[in-house]
Formats: sequence, structure tokens, C-alpha cells
Amino acid sequence: MPELTLVVNGEQHSLDVEGRTLLVHALRDGLGLTGTHIGCDTSQCGACTVLLDGAAVKSRTVLALRADGCELRTIEGLARDGELHPLQRAFVEHHGLQCGFCTPGVILTAADLLSRTTSPSDDEIRHALRGNLCRCTGYQGIVESIRAAGAAA
Repeated sequence: MPELTLVVNGEQHSLDVEGRTLLVHALRDGLGLTGTHIGCDTSQCGACTVLLDGAAVKSRTVLALRADGCELRTIEGLARDGELHPLQRAFVEHHGLQCGFCTPGVILTAADLLSRTTSPSDDEIRHALRGNLCRCTGYQGIVESIRAAGAAA
């Protein structure tokens, strides 16, 4: 089996993976990072979203070996020294989460968006979230949370 080397949340990891292993499974099963969720079989829900070299990707659509040598950030890697990331804090303060299943993917998608612009319009936020499905809410709390996190940046 090929060896995969990843930097995940600032720590280097090596895993032996089959060529067909998806990144989501390498993260969840190989590294125990279960904040990356599997919400569907078609990668349409966005629950598996992670940051791959800073860009939001659906880890269910990426072969693990493609990420060899890349830097990954999962939801587990956002908080620092026990302090929530501004996005995580904003989601709590502005009711951007309901059941929480979609939240990791939504927050990482938002982190990608806010890395490019700290004051996106509501339309830009909604456009960025087009690949993330939340079955609990009408997205208004999510949009407000992202807007608030951008303003705090």
C-alpha cells in the first residue's frame, strides 16, 4: 500500500492507504478526525468539506493520495489554545447552528470565503454556501454568523 504524508491541523501524519481511499476516510478512519462528516453518497451536502492548501474541498471527492504532501485543516484544527475560532464563536452567538451536523463543512467553507474577503455581501455568502446543505434552518443564522465573523476579522 502507498504511504500518504499529510500535514493536518499543523501536525505531520503518515498513513498507509489503498489507492482508492477517499480523503474523508483517511481523515476519519486513519486519523480519527471525525469532525469531517459523511452526510451523503454524492458529495452534494458539503458535510465533508475541509481546507486543502487553504481552499475548501469536499473530501469525499478527493482521493487521499492526491492530498499527499498537502496541508489540510479540519474543524478540529480551527480552535487555538482552547479559544474558539472567530467563525465558531460567531456561529454560537448568532445561532448559525442547529443540529450541528452540517456545521463543520459550512464553517470551513466560510473560512475559505473569509480568507478572500472579510466583508462579503449576503449574496456572496449564499453563493459560497451553495455546495453546503443544512436541513434544519433557512440559512439566515448561518449568513449572519459568517457576516459577523468577517466583521470581527
